[in-house]
Amino acid sequence: MTKSLTARTTRATAGTASPAPERFMRDPISAGRVAAPLRLFLGAAPDPTYEERDRLGRALMERDEPGDALVRAVREDHAVSMPMFREALEHGIDSIPDAPEPLRAFFAALTRVPDWVDEQKLAHGARVLRRMGLDAALVLGYGSLLGGYNNSGPLPVLMASGKLTGEQTLRRISETSVWWRAVTAPGGLDRGGEGWKLTVHVRAMHAFLNYQHEHDPAWRTDRLGLPINQFDQAGTLGLFSTTFLIHTRVLGIRYTERDADAAMHLWCYVGWLMGVDEHWLPFTEAGGRRMIYHIGIASPSADANSLALAKSLIDAPKLIHHKNFQWIRRTFDYERGLSLATTLLGPAGVLALGVPMRPPWYPLWRAIANTVKHRGIARLPGGQRWVDARAERQLEHSHRRLLGGERPPIGQIAHSA
Repeated sequence: MTKSLTARTTRATAGTASPAPERFMRDPISAGRVAAPLRLFLGAAPDPTYEERDRLGRALMERDEPGDALVRAVREDHAVSMPMFREALEHGIDSIPDAPEPLRAFFAALTRVPDWVDEQKLAHGARVLRRMGLDAALVLGYGSLLGGYNNSGPLPVLMASGKLTGEQTLRRISETSVWWRAVTAPGGLDRGGEGWKLTVHVRAMHAFLNYQHEHDPAWRTDRLGLPINQFDQAGTLGLFSTTFLIHTRVLGIRYTERDADAAMHLWCYVGWLMGVDEHWLPFTEAGGRRMIYHIGIASPSADANSLALAKSLIDAPKLIHHKNFQWIRRTFDYERGLSLATTLLGPAGVLALGVPMRPPWYPLWRAIANTVKHRGIARLPGGQRWVDARAERQLEHSHRRLLGGERPPIGQIAHSA
């Protein structure tokens, strides 16, 4: 079975003969309705060309090949062990005497930084993103994570973990928060930085999950594509980069062209570290908007998995413990989330997920507050330092509220190995 599976997926990733799986362009009307707000940013000829459509379909059958090679070295050849991987991740490949070639090749590729990476842009992009403070945390939850559930394609893999509903939702949000803060921290994407290590760790975890599901006889590649594929990874990257900038603008944030370019640059490097092919990296905001719209209209619409995950995320504020005025604060946070979700995703986006609609009272308040803060206070002497320091306090406070300050492990690849 393994040999035939490998042959089938190799043909698929070659991009020559294998058709797109059934999920591709399966629900054009409902998916187009959800993605419609993005269409407004694309100008003339927003729909994918024949070549773009073909490339999108093939991306569902393309995996992270270097990650897959590492997993096969662990699972099939037994040439690499997980303690070796963790040692190389933490201390560098040279810390392992006579390191196996598959492990050495994996880390050698990651430590050769692409020529297009600009260290100054990475640092600038990180400052721009962290400057959002509480707004960043809220947009990640009610824009990026919640909005991603409208694409039901990758959800079977998420649901298989059994850890994304109920009380585990807070852990998922906290894990995302830890990772996001790490990749945007000063020096976080340097080799050995926490953001770099966590991103490579997640890449390996994804590769193990893909291998596990891909070799499961119950997995229908002809219907679903590869379990973790370039199409879905590019879509997720777009939610953290392109749509994040759009959503924070809705909340009153204004970016200079240089700021937005630096933020997109940072996410391109994060995507590259994560194993996203360079073809799918959003090097410009305009290109990122076109790509995320095309992915949106080509994705299968929300299903029962989407509804379950969305409900858990929306209900998450009801699980947070507060020392004082717990009912009032839980109710405020819950209603705030509904107001944000309705505004950021649009009526079609929230209705597809079964999320109750609310008026945009909170986004309007944030738009006013952010206009005062970023376009008024920040321009005063010492104002930007105050804005940045306040944002850091908000990020820390938001994280502490989720799990009482507990730092959750980012994935459990040891259990998959």
